[in-house]
Amino acid sequence: MRDTSLLQLMWLASPALPIGGFSYSEGLETAVDSARVTNESETSGWLLDQLHLSLARSDLAIVAWAVVAWQQNDQQRIAELNAWVLQTRESSELRAQTEQMGRSLLEWLRNHTTAKPEQISLLASLQPTYPLAFALAASGTQAGVRECLLSYAFGWAENMVQAAIKSMPLGQGAGQRILSSLTAEIPTAIDHALALADNDQQAFSPMLAILSAQHEIQYSRLFRS
Repeated sequence: MRDTSLLQLMWLASPALPIGGFSYSEGLETAVDSARVTNESETSGWLLDQLHLSLARSDLAIVAWAVVAWQQNDQQRIAELNAWVLQTRESSELRAQTEQMGRSLLEWLRNHTTAKPEQISLLASLQPTYPLAFALAASGTQAGVRECLLSYAFGWAENMVQAAIKSMPLGQGAGQRILSSLTAEIPTAIDHALALADNDQQAFSPMLAILSAQHEIQYSRLFRS
């Protein structure tokens, strides 16, 4: 992979990217509030389960297929994948998250050269979701699909670890240990995603959906989801 491609993927994975990823906990804040997650070990286990049971079977597969679809200018496939993401967000908060981050990343792309104007216009017409916007940004880097997924997964992991640190008294050292455990498992999750056949992806994560719905009426909260 060329240096410029690697740097662009690092940029996309950065929590400093102005798309609002830091403002979401994806149900983790409610898991903390309900004492399902109370310490470092439980946090690590929770996020590892989310990585393998949710991300690997849904978003990572969608991003992989979408990168190829953008590179091949397969507009029908892009529309189908974007619609699948919208249809499978199981709470209003989770849907609002993917829509807000998708719009924000699309606006970011308007000021960069990694996407063509016609690609941006196409996605803008589809009620853009974050996985499809990320795939568009990554598809112009000339990196391989696997490298694009590594960037997506690490960006998710870093944001979730920061959400955990803000939600409970873990400390930065514990956060780095949790991130280390996630990083060690990300390649396996990507292997699973890349091995999925078309239409084998799924978004069945009932506890995440329940916690996300409960978060909407949680008395005190830091995060938007």
